[in-house]
Amino acid sequence: MGFDQALMHELNLLLKFPDTSMEGLKIHNSADATIIEAAQRLFDKGLITQKDGGYLTDLGREAAECGTQLISFVSAS
Repeated sequence: MGFDQALMHELNLLLKFPDTSMEGLKIHNSADATIIEAAQRLFDKGLITQKDGGYLTDLGREAAECGTQLISFVSAS
């Protein structure tokens, strides 16, 4: 199993959320359709609090941390 484009958009969006739980992210309706769709899927999966961004849930925060670690692992030289 690999990362398809939809999953890559979701992962990239997760990584754009601030590290702090005190700040969120707003996806505007003028954003690229792939980003809007990724946000909807993350919301449906329970990783963010609003379909247009909001805040990371506890599960979303854990997923974002894992994504950051994965990038660190594969980009280490």
